[in-house]
Amino acid sequence: MTVARRLQVEVAYALPQRQTLLPVTVPEGTTVAEAIALSAIRDQHPEIDPDAPPVGIFGERVRLDHRLENGDRVEIYRPLTVDPKEHRRQRARGKR
Repeated sequence: MTVARRLQVEVAYALPQRQTLLPVTVPEGTTVAEAIALSAIRDQHPEIDPDAPPVGIFGERVRLDHRLENGDRVEIYRPLTVDPKEHRRQRARGKR
């Protein structure tokens, strides 16, 4: 009988005032979407898009069906509230 290998991963979500980082043990072959569901992070952050939140692993965007490796950190990204280029323009105007 073959025992499925278990992976240690983290699911992370950050707000301006706090960060949530949840360790999760998952079976080998688990996808990003499955790890998010297993972490129950939406219990703490119901604002996370349940259908298709933008996600990444260590800053690299990945799809929800991406298979995880041991030690991965799944990052759930928030939508941008301000266009970064416009924000830089506004700061530059304010310094003059």
